[in-house]
Amino acid sequence: MEQPGPSASPFSAKTPSFQDAVRTLNTLQTNAGYLEQVKRQRGDPQTQLEAMKLYLARSGLQVEDLDQLNIIHVTGTKGKGSTCAFTERILRSYGLKTGFFSSPHLVQVRERIRINGQPISPELFTKHFWHLYHRLEETKDSNSCVSMPAYFRFLTLMAFHIFLQEKVDLAVVEVGIGGAYDCTNIIRKPVVCGISSLGLDHTSLLGDTVEEIAWQKGGIFKHGVPAFTVLQPDGPLAVLQDRAQKISCPLYLCPPLEALEEGGPPLTLGLEGEHQRSNAALALQLARCWLQQKDHQGLGELKVSRPSVLWQMPLAPVFQPTSHMRHGLRDTEWLGRTQVLRRGPLTWYLDGAHTASSVQACVRWFRQALRRSRVPRRGPEVRVLLFNSTGDRDPVALLKLLQPCQFDYAVFCPNLTEVSSAGNADQQNFMVTLDQVLLRCLAHQQHWSHLNEEHASPNLWSPTSLEPGEPTSLLLASHQPHTHSTSSLVFSCISHALQWISQGRDPVFQPPSLPQGLLAHPVAGSGASLLRDAVAIHVLVTGSLHLVGGVLKLLEPALSQ
Repeated sequence: MEQPGPSASPFSAKTPSFQDAVRTLNTLQTNAGYLEQVKRQRGDPQTQLEAMKLYLARSGLQVEDLDQLNIIHVTGTKGKGSTCAFTERILRSYGLKTGFFSSPHLVQVRERIRINGQPISPELFTKHFWHLYHRLEETKDSNSCVSMPAYFRFLTLMAFHIFLQEKVDLAVVEVGIGGAYDCTNIIRKPVVCGISSLGLDHTSLLGDTVEEIAWQKGGIFKHGVPAFTVLQPDGPLAVLQDRAQKISCPLYLCPPLEALEEGGPPLTLGLEGEHQRSNAALALQLARCWLQQKDHQGLGELKVSRPSVLWQMPLAPVFQPTSHMRHGLRDTEWLGRTQVLRRGPLTWYLDGAHTASSVQACVRWFRQALRRSRVPRRGPEVRVLLFNSTGDRDPVALLKLLQPCQFDYAVFCPNLTEVSSAGNADQQNFMVTLDQVLLRCLAHQQHWSHLNEEHASPNLWSPTSLEPGEPTSLLLASHQPHTHSTSSLVFSCISHALQWISQGRDPVFQPPSLPQGLLAHPVAGSGASLLRDAVAIHVLVTGSLHLVGGVLKLLEPALSQ
């Protein structure tokens, strides 16, 4: 199919398709080589923010126009997406029309822009994409060689336009990276701001310490706009408080969810994992504050609040969650985060954890889920890790945290659904080369093997090191400890990895046939037999949201429709 060029008219006889729009959007991704150059020669980040305001003006909007969106602005290192999902669902349960801008997408790029919890339609995406694209082309400066904003900036502009045109009652906006200089931070008057748990991530951009990262995140605070955060380590909490005080931003510390549950039934969360309780506590405060600022009824009965002694930071209200709030928390869905898919003998555990603290939370969730799912079985069970890590993250640290899960096989592959992504525009990524991602996967395999060799001992690998109630895994029972270091494989794409893991036993994922040579490796051949005979196969997919997205695309074909 012929792709429309930059000058193609949206009113031409041949109407550009959704895939045409996505392919053109992908040209705005930063080339891998150029990205490295930018990292070495990064300019003034404040200038980048001013450039975003100019793009907004060229698109036909002023920053004042965004005030109409009644925005809830959320950042954090881990849990910010889940917090946004909880917040949006709570407010939607009040009958409000919601907009929700998030990143990254898992399967289709239109997931990033949602109305009432649903990704915008391909038709709406296509219409707004070309309208914005041509508007920016028409308004480019003849002296400038850069007419288009980069990928994420373009989508941010597009989200603002769509939310205004669709007349949403509010927009929940998730920060991309950081806060202070993120392109979403052209928002000048949000209704309320939130900061979820902080940790180390994107260190090459945000800083090497949690305190430096806290400074970046606190950049979303605005004068007079209420802000909420969850309990943080003392250092970053002090940084957040200092940031807030300097601009007269009222900052509150969220009480734990237990305080809101006192005197009433326990809250049921739609997202699994103990760590989601912190995100839910923050979401309840953000939603209640928004309702209060907009003079809505049904805020929940206030309880007596205990004074906060942490850094003299006031404690957010302790209140009885309303039925709307309870239903919102219960009905929240957020794909790829502590998600479980049960398919015949296979159980897929999907979590896009990609920082040390989020992987720790993922491990706790996975092991608890294994204990809960244990039923008497006549036959062996197999545990498989499917892992990838990208960017400037430390894969050794993440893999080390995953070792207590006692996997029988560790499988590594790049975030590519197929060897060639040419026919799948939503999954294309020009920011890395194929050689780079494959070399990284081989490095992950080496790290895993080294970690196994370092820790291979009867005490570590014997069933006695399992948590109470965890089933004994197949290889531990039938092989000596040192053989664990050989039980790892690298595949060139997600599809090949899933074909090997599932062995045709997933009733939904049924590819035509195994590629020739897929079982040529001795570990692949012997493992295939064990996987075919196992009564249960538990697969944890983690390390990258993009990996989880690729897996979901193959396991849940309906998401691509």
